[in-house]
Amino acid sequence: MTETYSHQPVLYQEIIHALRPVRTGLYVDCTVGAGGHAAGILQASAPEGRLLGLDLDPQALELAKQKLAPFRSRAILIHASYVTLSEQLKALEWSAVDGILLDLGLSSMQLDSSDRGFSFNLDGPLDMRFDPGSNQRASDLVNQLSVDALANLIYKYGEERYSRKVARAIVAARPIRTTHHLAEIIAEVTTSGKRGLHPATRTFQALRIAVNSELERLEALLPQAVDALSPDGRLIVIAYHSLEDRIAKLFFRKESSDCICPPRQPICTCGHRATLKVITRKPIRPSHEEVKQNPRSRSARMRVAERIVLT
Repeated sequence: MTETYSHQPVLYQEIIHALRPVRTGLYVDCTVGAGGHAAGILQASAPEGRLLGLDLDPQALELAKQKLAPFRSRAILIHASYVTLSEQLKALEWSAVDGILLDLGLSSMQLDSSDRGFSFNLDGPLDMRFDPGSNQRASDLVNQLSVDALANLIYKYGEERYSRKVARAIVAARPIRTTHHLAEIIAEVTTSGKRGLHPATRTFQALRIAVNSELERLEALLPQAVDALSPDGRLIVIAYHSLEDRIAKLFFRKESSDCICPPRQPICTCGHRATLKVITRKPIRPSHEEVKQNPRSRSARMRVAERIVLT
C-alpha cells in the first residue's frame, strides 16, 4: 500500500521565510522537481525576481514547466545536474545570486512511478536513475558487483548493519531484475529497522545514492553555491538521511570558521576565512501537522547559512 501524501512541498513556509525573496532577486532551485518551491519563491519575489531551476529528471522538468508557465521568462528551467551550477550561472551572466535551494529528497512522482524503480512498494525494473539518459542502473550494481563490493556499498551508503548478509543473499539469487524480487530477498535475511522501516529501506537507499553519485555531487556543489552567493545571500539544504545532512553540517561548520587547524595546534597556519554564517544551529524539522499530512516529509532536515562579507 502506498503512503498518502500532500502535494504541498516539504517545509514550504519555512523555506520562503528563510530565503527572504526580494522583488529584484536572483534565485536557484538546484532540484526544481515539479516546481512547487520554485513557484513560491517566484511569487514572493514578484514582479521582477528570477529563478533558475535545475533538474536531472526530464519528467519533473515537464511538470515544472507547466507549474511555472504563469511566470514566463522569470523562470528558467534547464535539464542539468546541480554540479554544473557555476557553468549555468556563467551562461546566464548572473555574477551572484540572492538565494540557493537544494532539496535532496525524492519526489512523490519518482516514488510513485513503478517504471522508475525507486520504491520497493511497487514492482518495476531495478532502475533508480534520476536522469533516464545516464548509463548505470541499479540492476547493474545488483547483478555485477562482487559480494565484498556490494556489501561495502550497502554499508557505506545505507548504513545497513546486515550489509554482508544482504550482499551474499543478493549474489546467490542472481539475476535480479525487479524491485519486488530484490525486496523479498532482503526481507528473508534481515528484520525491520527502527520505526518499523521495511527491511529493504537501507539497501534501496544505498543503491539509489550509488547510481546517482548523490554524495559526491553534493560535495561538489556546496563550494560552488557559496561562491555564487551575493553578500547576505542564503543557502538552504534539505536532507533526508544522515549522510547528506552530515555533509551539509560539516561544510557549514567549516565555512563559518576563521580557522580550521587541528584543535590542539597553538597557532593558526591554515589562513582559512569564514565565508558563511550559520542561521540554523539545529536543523529545522517539519511540524507534526505537516508530517501528518505528508508522512514522506518526516525525515526532512533543513539547514540554512548566509554568505558573509569578507573584510
